[in-house]
Amino acid sequence: MVHYNVQLIGGYVLHSGKIAEMATGEGKTLVATLPMYLNALPGKGVHVVTVNDYLAKRDSEWMGVLFEFHGLVVDCIDRHEPNSAARKKAYMADITYGTNNEFGFDYLRDNMARGIDEIVQRGHNYAIVDEVDSVLIDDARTPLIISGPTSKGDHQEFDELKPFVVTITNAQKNLINGFLAEAKQLLSKENPSSDEEKAGGVALLKCFRGLPKNKALIKFLSEAGMKTLLHKTENTYMAENMKNMHLIDDELFFVIDERNNTIELTDKGIDLLTEKTGDPKFFILPDIGSELADLEKSGLSDAERIEKKQLLRQDYAVKSDRIHTMNQLLKAYTLFEIDVEYVIIDNKIKIVDEQTGRIMEGRRYSDGLHQAIEAKENVKVEAATQTYATITLQNYFRMYKKLAGMTGTAETEAGELWNIYKLDVVVIPTNRPVVRKDHHDLVFKTKREKFNAVIDDIVRLKEQGRPVLVGTTSVETSELLSRMLTMKKIKHSVLNAKLHAKEADIVATAGQTGSVTIATNMAGRGTDIKLGPGVKEAGGLAIIGTERHESRRVDRQLRGRSGRQGDPGSSQFYVSLEDDLMRLFGSDRIAGIMDRLGLKEGEVIQHSMISKAIERAQKKVEENNFGIRKRLLEYDDVMNSQREVIYNRRHNALYGDKLSIDLANMFSDIAESIVNEGLESRDFDLYSVEVIKTFAVEPKSNEKDFFGENPTKLAESLFDYAYSEYRQKCDDTAKRTFPIIKEIYENVNRKFDDVAIPYTDGKKTFTALANIKKSYESQGKEVMRGVERGLALAIIDDAWKEHLREMDDLKTSVQNAVYEQKDPLLIYKFESFELFNQMLTKISKDLLGFLTHGRIPLAEDRKLSETEQARRSSNANLKTSRESDIPGTQHPKYHDPSASQAVKEPVRVEKKVGRNDPCPCGSGKKYKNCHGKDGND
Repeated sequence: MVHYNVQLIGGYVLHSGKIAEMATGEGKTLVATLPMYLNALPGKGVHVVTVNDYLAKRDSEWMGVLFEFHGLVVDCIDRHEPNSAARKKAYMADITYGTNNEFGFDYLRDNMARGIDEIVQRGHNYAIVDEVDSVLIDDARTPLIISGPTSKGDHQEFDELKPFVVTITNAQKNLINGFLAEAKQLLSKENPSSDEEKAGGVALLKCFRGLPKNKALIKFLSEAGMKTLLHKTENTYMAENMKNMHLIDDELFFVIDERNNTIELTDKGIDLLTEKTGDPKFFILPDIGSELADLEKSGLSDAERIEKKQLLRQDYAVKSDRIHTMNQLLKAYTLFEIDVEYVIIDNKIKIVDEQTGRIMEGRRYSDGLHQAIEAKENVKVEAATQTYATITLQNYFRMYKKLAGMTGTAETEAGELWNIYKLDVVVIPTNRPVVRKDHHDLVFKTKREKFNAVIDDIVRLKEQGRPVLVGTTSVETSELLSRMLTMKKIKHSVLNAKLHAKEADIVATAGQTGSVTIATNMAGRGTDIKLGPGVKEAGGLAIIGTERHESRRVDRQLRGRSGRQGDPGSSQFYVSLEDDLMRLFGSDRIAGIMDRLGLKEGEVIQHSMISKAIERAQKKVEENNFGIRKRLLEYDDVMNSQREVIYNRRHNALYGDKLSIDLANMFSDIAESIVNEGLESRDFDLYSVEVIKTFAVEPKSNEKDFFGENPTKLAESLFDYAYSEYRQKCDDTAKRTFPIIKEIYENVNRKFDDVAIPYTDGKKTFTALANIKKSYESQGKEVMRGVERGLALAIIDDAWKEHLREMDDLKTSVQNAVYEQKDPLLIYKFESFELFNQMLTKISKDLLGFLTHGRIPLAEDRKLSETEQARRSSNANLKTSRESDIPGTQHPKYHDPSASQAVKEPVRVEKKVGRNDPCPCGSGKKYKNCHGKDGND
């Protein structure tokens, strides 16, 4: 097996950390072996990233033989369960295959791990991304998210509000039908007057703003002059910052902006809903600012005022959630169609990837939209979740020291790949010239005419003995064509999101004589379509595109299925003015040309000018999508800097090597903060309370010295005193626990690796794990280190989860800044910085407060020399376990293709305090005279 010269060039480009654009069928899988072997030699690991697990498993098997012959170890992470020893071993291999989602989710899981043994990745050295445009561009619009149950609870109003949504959508449909009938009546005349034309245009605009996907409206707009009139009317009302658009919107119940995927209730819509509920304020948000101000001025007592404020905030929160739920339900009913944006499999809503046509297993729409679709389709509405960890693919792949990629279609996105990833695109010449014939687009007025022409073309090509691959943009279209072919009694195969399991088999036979394969965009990536006997002579594989995709790359990928390695072939795209691309982004120019030609039913136009106009429409969409990805990255860059700080602290806590430095810095920072707050408030009592609350020590200075001393010296003095007291406490704890550790190590060490340490501040009890051998060798000092590690991890994780929830809320709320002519991103950056600083302060205070107030509840006078019963009782305070013995809890759900895994967590141990033991609160009193007074011991 010898590489072609062009393949050697591709290998050099990949080794240089660039993107190699190689035409379909040029052997990208074989090209990648060159840089993979070279970069695997240092032993730092090479990651090969693919778009789906089928390709990851297949390539690791095919190429694994080659690499193993040369002494390298190859594995695939998708073969093993998350958080497993097998997956960790896969990452230790010289070359590791896997999907982009799994690499990203493993990184997030590693940064949620509670033990070093749970970490599977070993750094990010070199990665080659197969189908790099699909991974780094198409998938980059959706961040990776691990989520779990929300602390807010799970009160949902989807099913309760659904009848109101059905009512308002039906009312809107009736309204739109009336406007459309009015438009038809005015505009169907032979020579309508200018006033009639103007009124007809207004009626059309109302229809378009109310229900843009209405099939009758789409059909009417394909008639001569209608689309041009709509655009003209829309431009008139959009002038001067949409000054007069309210005249159109006020007559609708809600307004849909299909291009931006947004929906907004109008006053008329709110009035209808209010009438149905019988509560005039059911959907009206209270003016919380003015009402709170009125309460301050009222003559109510403090207790009454606090209660009223709480009720007002609760009412605002309930109504805010209700309006949000209503908007999501309206979106589900008007913007999301079954078998287009999603399918139902096993009574569950599955999202269909618009770029590839594949099912996005495990993915869910965010912000309650998925639950709204579930309510619409009468399937089980899943529980609400909150984000536990998240990262964009852009920021994940930017962590690699060297990144390379290969694809058949990257040139059109070269600018974005350089701007975001600093990756150059190099076009590699083909080994043999491409002889495929790419015909100009055939443009029809309606979808019906277009599909009839497609079927006729399939019949003609099949009779010539040529295999035909028909590309569609949705499941719905693929099933429609399948029914039409069945009626003509033409044998064919269908490959879409519902039948993706048969992908490899169907694609493998798609090149046989006379075969007809209908496929969504998912087909063929990474799978070679080999031509059967006699096919080359007949003209090769024929590609038929039933619609232009939003992205030129996807169209190029479909074309690239034919004409591999110099084989003959052809490609032909069929377009209608009713297609989504033409409807949303097609220019007035195309509609004008069609009108001037005066095409009749079934007639077609084919011209390079039309094809160029369609390409311009695609560029518009690509620019729009690039804007979405760029904005997502700008928001995630803010999160990324915060994520790095938190994950670095978490790493220090997990490994424990730099945790003592972090703790010392926390003591120093909080001491300075407490001193500054005390001096600013001029309240010594408040300062004293904060010192006791955070450091569990009395302030050394009196009020006079405090206000007379230099602030820096005060902070240094407080730090020295508090930190030395804490270190002394750690030493005392080591001495108290060492006898028990010694007993366990010398007598039962063969059975157990770790000891579970209960640590309580009198209110809460936390259980940490410490290694028995290390605790014995350090004479008990490892016990407190284990407590510090476990407590730091728990507090950091809880604070980070809460912070992510607040950041989600912040991102939603700052969008309103556009109405004040302000940039939401700038406000987001400023506000998020404040939130992050508050979170870091809270982490420090919570951690130091628990460590300084807490203690391991052991009886002071208990000795190992006591009776066997006493020894057993003493040992009951500490539970020992091997890692495999620790009960796992279910890992939070995450949006990705694999099943959730059990994650090991410390055993929660509640210490039963004896009546005569010291009270765990640290007061020094016996338990029966303190917190045990009620007798509930």
